[in-house]
Amino acid sequence: MIQRIGFFLLGLTCLTAAAADSPPTPSPSFRLDVEPVFMRAGCNTGSCHGSARGQDGFRLSLFGFDPAGDYHRITREFPGRRIDVVEPEKSLILEKSTGAVTHTGGELFKRGSAYYNTIRDWIAAGAKDDAPGTPTVTSIKLTPEKISVRRNPKAPPTQPTKVTAFYSDGTERDVTKLALFMTNNDSVATISKEGVAKSGHAGGAFVFARFNKFTIGSEMIVLPENPNFTWPEEAKPVNYVDDAVFARLQRLQILPSALADDNTFLRRLSLDLTGLPPDATLTESFVTDSDPNKRTKLIDQLLASEEFTDLWAMKWAEILQVRENGNNPDYGRSKKAVFKYYQWLRSQIALNRPFNEIVHDLVVANGSNLANPQANFYTTAVGNKRTALERAEDVAQLFLGARIQCAQCHNHPFDRWTMDDYYGFTAFFTGLDSKRGASSAEVFVFNRNDKHSIDHPVDGRSMQPRFLGGDAPDLKNGDPRSSLADWLTSKDNKRFAESLANRAWNHFFGRGIVEPVDDVRISNPPSNAELLSTLAERLVAHQFDIRKLVRDICQSRTYQLSSTVNASNASDDRCFSHSVVRRLQAEVLLDTIGKVTGAPQIFNGNPANTRAVQLFGGGANLDGFLKNFGSSKRETVCACEVRMEPTLTQTLALINGTVLDASIQRSPVLAEMNKAETPADQSVEQIFVRAFSRKPTATELSAMLAGAAEINWKDSIARRKYLDDVLWSVINTTEFTFNH
Repeated sequence: MIQRIGFFLLGLTCLTAAAADSPPTPSPSFRLDVEPVFMRAGCNTGSCHGSARGQDGFRLSLFGFDPAGDYHRITREFPGRRIDVVEPEKSLILEKSTGAVTHTGGELFKRGSAYYNTIRDWIAAGAKDDAPGTPTVTSIKLTPEKISVRRNPKAPPTQPTKVTAFYSDGTERDVTKLALFMTNNDSVATISKEGVAKSGHAGGAFVFARFNKFTIGSEMIVLPENPNFTWPEEAKPVNYVDDAVFARLQRLQILPSALADDNTFLRRLSLDLTGLPPDATLTESFVTDSDPNKRTKLIDQLLASEEFTDLWAMKWAEILQVRENGNNPDYGRSKKAVFKYYQWLRSQIALNRPFNEIVHDLVVANGSNLANPQANFYTTAVGNKRTALERAEDVAQLFLGARIQCAQCHNHPFDRWTMDDYYGFTAFFTGLDSKRGASSAEVFVFNRNDKHSIDHPVDGRSMQPRFLGGDAPDLKNGDPRSSLADWLTSKDNKRFAESLANRAWNHFFGRGIVEPVDDVRISNPPSNAELLSTLAERLVAHQFDIRKLVRDICQSRTYQLSSTVNASNASDDRCFSHSVVRRLQAEVLLDTIGKVTGAPQIFNGNPANTRAVQLFGGGANLDGFLKNFGSSKRETVCACEVRMEPTLTQTLALINGTVLDASIQRSPVLAEMNKAETPADQSVEQIFVRAFSRKPTATELSAMLAGAAEINWKDSIARRKYLDDVLWSVINTTEFTFNH
């Protein structure tokens, strides 16, 4: 008995010793455990305590980009109020989150939940900050990476997802319950707070997860209900454009539309490449031509035209802010400088100079804005002198399609860019300055080579130049913009090539592969990543020859598809299964009216026969019609400055506006028809060919001739009024104001 008691005591001693030697359960980490709870609960979002001014007297950094500041505000700003280490459950931060006391945000989680316990245990352990060397999140992964289900309205398929975080010490952790979830197309896929994706309509979408400063997405494909899908034999790819587009359509089980007829293709291509409809002679010769290669020949013919140069120069002048601002005596841009800037830009396009070289010249531009017109890239087109921050934002948005503005004050909530990225990129422009020359029309742009750093607004660190998302450059040459231009326009910079390719694609399809074209981010992925990547690769292979890329696009079957939809692609608005009907841009519409009537618009202060697309300073401030139809004011680099949405005032401008009325009244085309007493049916046919590049249908012709039957055709006044009315009615159709 004594021996048994001895063994029992010995065992008890051993158990006590083992318990004493076992490591204690670690308390939650503020950065790794507590901060993620704030993000998951919505505490540090922009609509709550993460806003610039906070909420109800309490502020957190947006999505936890400044954990040191958050720790101070929670533990030190009001000692003993927000946390209570003696009675953790009495901490205001817990009582408000559980709704125990009045909280504007309501109940965020339950008492006793995992989120509650994490914060309570952290407070109970002393509410300590993390020790130096605490691991940081280096990346996250969302699985599955691709989701494919078949639509079932009665029982929509679901797919749970998982988020894994990877840390700097080599460890990984399942953070699904701490991540935030969202989707970019609610009609196709939704995702719950728990990360369960649910299918909707057929199509493609991305579901996203955010944890820490990282956002990542998985593609979800919802196939149509009908499993019987057969690709049409006639839909054969012409080139690499079709390969990428058709591969995605087949994956989504979407049938492409048929090819557009010759008349539709001719008008579409002419408007897209020259900004003008084809004349009657070209229409007749093209439609009757039996050459199977006639479409390619027409593409080459129009690409070589002066009108293509004018149109493309206008498109780049819009986002490069080629406009006058002579009101400021110190750094404003004179009309003379604007004219030289435009002429330089147009000459580069006319010479078909590689676009990476054009951009390189703009980024490194120095000196007189009259002697070196590209230096106007750094003069101002608006009322205020541009800051280094604004210049960095402009360059990123123009040439990388990245809107980094959010990262000025906090890490970007929906992209990879951090404040470090933002201020490292801004440092390229901190030495840039300008001053007025001896002439009131001249501004000198120069760089102070000893100034190429900027202080970080959070911790005061001196931020040196660093490529966006990349490495630090070699600054041996003094001006860091030289290194920036080399990196930016390099054939190895995929973002640059993709940005140019995306802008070109947008011109021909009415939307970019990434839309908007200058808002490329993780949470706004391309609708067809393979297509965008392939276009960029071909642009590099073409040595940044934009005309060659445009030729590839226009040659593709994808570009030449009809706008008439079928049952499978009627709802498709992002996969390019059919041509999208696009309203004509303001300048193109005005020029088209001028060509069809034969009476071009007259712009005061410009030579006769100047087209709207040739207005070197833009037309928004010169012509009420252009402003009404959304002409770019050229005040920012944003592509959104060109407005293409139809409005009621635009309709009224065409119905009873003075611009259209004056063009019809001055029309030498109608005057000649009237003088020659051209028969009514022939007159109607000629007007239709001029306006639509096609002859009227039997129904259209019958409707038009009904009006002619009511007048005495020998009466020149009545005849001219009839012709005026026919042309007016034609221009006031959607077929005229839209490109099909």
